[in-house]
Amino acid sequence: MYIAMNRFRVTKGSEAAFEQVWLSRDTHLDKVPGFVEFHLLKGPELEDHTLYASHTVWANHTAFEAWTKSEAFRAAHQRAGDNKPLYLGHPQFEGFEVMQTVGHGAK
Repeated sequence: MYIAMNRFRVTKGSEAAFEQVWLSRDTHLDKVPGFVEFHLLKGPELEDHTLYASHTVWANHTAFEAWTKSEAFRAAHQRAGDNKPLYLGHPQFEGFEVMQTVGHGAK
C-alpha cells in the first residue's frame, strides 16, 4: 500500500471555510482504480494556524501516480487555487510506502 498526504496550515479563523471546501467537493476518487480510502484530518491549533492533512490510501504507488495524471485528478483539483487565501504557504506533500499494517484483517 501507499499513503499520500498533504499538510495544510490553515489560517486562524478560516477553519470552517477550509472544511466546507473539502466536505462539499467531489473528489472523484471512487472512480479511480487502486483507491482504498481518504481521510481529512484536523490537527493541533497553533498561534497563527491550524494543521490539517489530507490522507489518501492507495493499493500501491503506481495507482497513486496514475491518479495524479488522470482526468479525475484534474477535475478534483480544478479550483484548488481559489482556496489559497485559506492557508499559509503551499500544501506540503508527503508520500509513504506502507511497511507494516497492524489491525483487524490486516495482512
